[in-house]
Amino acid sequence: MTTLIAFFVALLTGLPIFLTLVLGTLVFLYEMDLTMLVSSLPIQLYGSLSQNGLLAIPLFMLVGELMNKGGLTSRLMNAADVFVGRFKGGLAYVNLLTNAMAASILGSATAQISVMSRLMIPTMVEKGYNKEFSAAVTMAGGLLGPIIPPSMLMIIYGVVAYQPISDLFIAGILPGILIIAGFALVIFLTGVFKELPKGESMAHKNVKRDLIDGLLPGTIPIVVILCIVMGVMTPTEAGAIASVMAFLIGLLVYKTISLRDLGEIFASVAINTATITGLIAAASVFGWALSFEGVPDMMVEWITSVTESPVAFLMLVYAMVIVLGMFLESIAVMIVIVPIILPAAVGFGIDPIHFGVIISLATLVGLVTPPVGPGLYIAMTTANLPMMSLFRAMLPFLLAMGISMVIIALVPELSLWLPGLMR
Repeated sequence: MTTLIAFFVALLTGLPIFLTLVLGTLVFLYEMDLTMLVSSLPIQLYGSLSQNGLLAIPLFMLVGELMNKGGLTSRLMNAADVFVGRFKGGLAYVNLLTNAMAASILGSATAQISVMSRLMIPTMVEKGYNKEFSAAVTMAGGLLGPIIPPSMLMIIYGVVAYQPISDLFIAGILPGILIIAGFALVIFLTGVFKELPKGESMAHKNVKRDLIDGLLPGTIPIVVILCIVMGVMTPTEAGAIASVMAFLIGLLVYKTISLRDLGEIFASVAINTATITGLIAAASVFGWALSFEGVPDMMVEWITSVTESPVAFLMLVYAMVIVLGMFLESIAVMIVIVPIILPAAVGFGIDPIHFGVIISLATLVGLVTPPVGPGLYIAMTTANLPMMSLFRAMLPFLLAMGISMVIIALVPELSLWLPGLMR
């Protein structure tokens, strides 16, 4: 109990998550009279970062930075406009489709919401869309980042849970398509019950140019996934190739990246990588301390005493992770909760790959849910909207997300079928 109190006090006072986890570990060791283990903490911290899978993190972050610098979003938007821009509510569909294409490159929900909010919300409002609806569509589309491959959240889960990252990438494809369909249905029904502007037809001469210009960035995730699926490359090697492709496209094709930009890009990647790996190291030590005292086993026993149904267990996991996600960023939630709860999932006979999809989806809901919801704050600031007004507009999309999550929990084949075909 003392550990829990110390953890939440440190969290609510604004202490960085890394230090909060280290503090929680030290308090736990003191509370359990295990102070003799303190001298082993540096070894555990260092050892937790010796996994090869961690190499994929800076590489895929580099891809995102290069593509951000290269201005991919506006080009993807033009490509999406070719396909869905002329329908009723066409710009909303363009927003969603652009998010889906950008998700496969950026891989971070907060980064995607930030980029797309600055681009899409003013554009939609200018075309006659309600500001709250415009922001809600943008936030909903931003939630696709961590589920559509290649996903940073899946890489981190794979590292923490010791699962193959290639299988996790493939596992997110069908759930991602289901969620996109759910969001598209919300837009369609909104158009049925409320008047949405009709998109403008594109001049025929622009179609070929916009498709070629906009879909070129889309070749990057396609190459990544195909190379991983065919066994030609590991996820880490695919990340390196994707980085080179992103750099060459920005340098030689779009001419939006220069060699002088690399210093700033590498510095940003280094800082973000250090933050994430620091979190992973601290969470691994925290999990090690809890495992030493048998806390995961006790949690398994407690959950088993509450329910014997795997589905009910997954619903409990959804609820727990969504609540945590209201206060913590997705990556932090993933790193903290997976080492503790994964043994229980395995005990219920849940495939770890399927569980990775489940827990990734659950962390996303908290991003756009009060009282903290970092994604919510980003869209609020950009659109200059009050929190509850924006949250109300987001509710239909959260309902679609919730229904999709229940379907995915009830039908594990949505996560496991494609990875099974690739084995």
